[in-house]
Amino acid sequence: MAKAPPIDKRRQILEAAIRVFARQGFHATRVSDIADEAGVAYGLVYHYFKSKEEVLNELFSERWSLLLAAIEEADRSEATDRAKLEAVAGFIVDSYRHDPELMKVIIVEVTRAANSFGRTHLPEIRRAYDSIAKIVAAGQEEGTFRRDIDPTFASMSFYGAIEQLLSGWIFELIPNSDTDFDQAKTLVVATICDGLEPR
Repeated sequence: MAKAPPIDKRRQILEAAIRVFARQGFHATRVSDIADEAGVAYGLVYHYFKSKEEVLNELFSERWSLLLAAIEEADRSEATDRAKLEAVAGFIVDSYRHDPELMKVIIVEVTRAANSFGRTHLPEIRRAYDSIAKIVAAGQEEGTFRRDIDPTFASMSFYGAIEQLLSGWIFELIPNSDTDFDQAKTLVVATICDGLEPR
């Protein structure tokens, strides 16, 4: 009889932290809450992580690196610049659809926390903005996007629109069915790209 694979305790702790941070917020969470949720001894959390801050940093960096990779993959493709932005929007929306608790933690506790975790991760966050701006700039060079809008401004508007959508779903302000998710992918790109089209 085959042995069950060993349990990855580090991953178990990270998954538990997602649930606790999403449920009660980062600042109200104690390391003991994460340990209880994971079903492990309090000291084991400290074996893998120095603090709950390090746990949150790890969760953010893992997910954000996937976003950066998705943007780079879209940019390398032969698709139109508009289709590249649609691919990026689709990745972010699908990330929320498949892991809403993690995305809630990232949006509420990191990217919106400009005075704490957001500031810590500004270089990573800026890389995403810069990569999207690069796609916009390429579209401007090709004449598919108007040239009088700064690419960085367009990039921040693009990401800001998506973040507002995620916030609407997180706080249950807007419908969040599969149909709504699919429509959001195209509508947010239409909103930004229609504004970028040459007059």
